Amino acid sequence: MDRKIDKKRWTPMRIAYLAGGSALFLLVLYMLIFVGRDSKLNVKSERITISEVKRGPFQEFIAVTGNVVPIKTHYLDAVEGGRVEIKYLEAGSFVNKGDPILKLTNTNLLLDIMYREAELFQQSNNLRNTKLDMARNSLQMRRQLLEIEREVKKHRRINESNVILAGKNLISSREFEESKEQLEYLLKDLELTIEMHRQDSLFREAQVEQLEISLRRMEDNLRIVKQNLEDLIIKAPESGHLTALNAEIGESKNRGERLGQIDILDGFKVRVPVDEHYITRISEGQKGSFALSEKTYRLFIEKVYPEVLNGRFEIDMTFEGKEPDGIRRGQTLRIRLELGDLSEALLLPTGGFYQKTGGRWVYVLDKSGKTARKREIQLGRENTMFYELLGGLEPGEKVITSSYDNFGDVDVLVLKE
Repeated sequence: MDRKIDKKRWTPMRIAYLAGGSALFLLVLYMLIFVGRDSKLNVKSERITISEVKRGPFQEFIAVTGNVVPIKTHYLDAVEGGRVEIKYLEAGSFVNKGDPILKLTNTNLLLDIMYREAELFQQSNNLRNTKLDMARNSLQMRRQLLEIEREVKKHRRINESNVILAGKNLISSREFEESKEQLEYLLKDLELTIEMHRQDSLFREAQVEQLEISLRRMEDNLRIVKQNLEDLIIKAPESGHLTALNAEIGESKNRGERLGQIDILDGFKVRVPVDEHYITRISEGQKGSFALSEKTYRLFIEKVYPEVLNGRFEIDMTFEGKEPDGIRRGQTLRIRLELGDLSEALLLPTGGFYQKTGGRWVYVLDKSGKTARKREIQLGRENTMFYELLGGLEPGEKVITSSYDNFGDVDVLVLKE
């Protein structure tokens, strides 16, 4: 006879599972109660930078780099294109006003001048011939008028005599009428000839005037072309230093091409490239400063060039007062360019934290100085040393301002010695 075997409820495996689950539950409960939910990271105090929030004077400025350039520069451009035939001077020479620097040759320009001179000669001949024809025609008209006037006088005498004879019935009426009609015809012919002479004279005078205007225009054009021929010799417009000369013998140059420049060494200014982000905040009269040989010098913006190239535009800055001693062309200056007036503000020193947070939050130390917790902040203007704090921090609080790249996304930093 078979016997029923009762199954045990508390097997060793079941007891082991239950004990493991209880231990895991107690561990989680301990972490929630005693440890808290914030993620933490231990960092060494010597590897971070701690800065204090303070209230003080703030001025927004940007750091820019400028190059010293002559206060005035004359550029040498080719008025007419041509081939470089002679170089009278080399770059680096000092030139006086009017000194020849380059000579170009242009065969097409020479042919153009010859063609214009031939046209001018032909037009001058046309004018002279027209004036001769006008004088000859005038003489012919005057001779014709003399002949008509002579005939008028002759027939007037005849008519006057016929009037007397007709009154005495010594001539026929037909003869009297014919002499009268001839006199009237000659008088009308004289009137028409005078009017024709007047009209012809007006036409000739207008023709001569047009030819003279055309001749003067051609002379002016020829004078301009000859001036261009003279401009093939590039001369110094002012006395100064020939700092650049981009031309070699035999090289062809186009009209308007830059050939070189002359710097006037009476003074200097600073040419400064500025990021296009600040183009709406830069205007003439704004000031800046730089340090040189343990002295601080002031400058002001004299001119703003609005054209943006490669993300930058340029400004010219002039020294306030005397220029620094020993300053040279091409020297580089580090300038603090002021963007606003001096004002009181809550200040946070700049640091590497900004690259990680974008200025939206920082790690703020508690009163014990042993831990630092995330806190949202609001930043305003900035310069190379400080950010302007608009909210989130109070004077006297301490902030980690060094880089946050190694902290990940932890909420609390525990500072260790």
